[in-house]
Amino acid sequence: MGNQRSHHEGVRIASASTVEIDFYYQGARCRERLKLQPTPANLKKAARHRAAVIASIEAGTFDYQVTFPRSKNARKFLRGDRLDHYLRSWLEAKKPTLKASTIRTYTTIIERLIIPELGNLTLPEVTRPAVREWVTTLSCGNKRISNILTVLRSALSDAMHDQLIYSNPIKGWHYRRNQGPTSSRGPDPFTRDEQIAILAAMRDEVRPLFQFAFWTGMRPSEYIALEWGDIDWKRMEIMVSKSSTREARGNLEDTKTAAGRRTVTLLPPAAEALKAQKQFTRLNPSGRIFLWPRGQQPFRSDADIREKLWRPAVLRSGVRYRTLYQTRHTFASMMLSAGEPLAWVSKQLGHRDVVFTARTYAKWVPNSSPEVGMRAVEMFR
Repeated sequence: MGNQRSHHEGVRIASASTVEIDFYYQGARCRERLKLQPTPANLKKAARHRAAVIASIEAGTFDYQVTFPRSKNARKFLRGDRLDHYLRSWLEAKKPTLKASTIRTYTTIIERLIIPELGNLTLPEVTRPAVREWVTTLSCGNKRISNILTVLRSALSDAMHDQLIYSNPIKGWHYRRNQGPTSSRGPDPFTRDEQIAILAAMRDEVRPLFQFAFWTGMRPSEYIALEWGDIDWKRMEIMVSKSSTREARGNLEDTKTAAGRRTVTLLPPAAEALKAQKQFTRLNPSGRIFLWPRGQQPFRSDADIREKLWRPAVLRSGVRYRTLYQTRHTFASMMLSAGEPLAWVSKQLGHRDVVFTARTYAKWVPNSSPEVGMRAVEMFR
């Protein structure tokens, strides 16, 4: 019975349960099946439907996706609403409000991960099942998957507000896979003896930078952006309000997070490091505290320090190599092991809350004292 002609123009009997109509749209011949038994009455109905489609095309009001929501043909006429095109234009519009480092991260996620797998879908085709099927194939950890979904979720949320889609299919939805024990890239602090050995292996003009890092807990991107005007010698405090990342190409931008904008206590070892540094950079026109030892130019990012100053010194010292960021973990572990208040340490580090600090450095928070809990017993028993 398939594709038998009827006496109605552009109407064919496709099967025992469907009728096919054809028409031209944007210069292309389109065929669509209607779920109608090919009775004489239904063939007339199909002809009227076809006529309505042609009339709306001529009037310029035809919407393929609305008229035939399940049609694969609709995608051919929605190129501007394809996910790859939308994500690129969305990111371009976002750039004035984002940090350079964030733009770089978003670009990587969009171009290397989302678009290769989902980019050819139209926005309405980006459904939760489609996203779930894709993320199950990713080999990265849950944190990375969460970051990827955050970008896609934000873009789809804006598409919804712009009335390009009716709802955000992954709003409030998160994906987590069961993960076994993995090698940790978290805190692996240096001991006191290791710190001494590393600093001893450094030249005089380099040593203050890393002594300062060990005793402030500041992020590398923060202390390479630090200026002499950020130091309050009377209060012994450091004002942290900016950072310098590879993506910013040496320009200063806001700190990593809102909590990162903070006041850090200038402890004596860090103050000693600054005093030793004065002879090298105090009169430099840039105002920066830490500069390239040769050339006296600002660092572009922590990568400069890590590969050309930090790594060689650690290798010379004979200490087991750990990343530059472990200086920050070293500070936190020292402070907590010594019994400094958790809230104070959290503020020094610029964490978003104390809970995050406690979770990250739980093993260094003292809790083995035999007197723990006894004050409450004596007070309330």
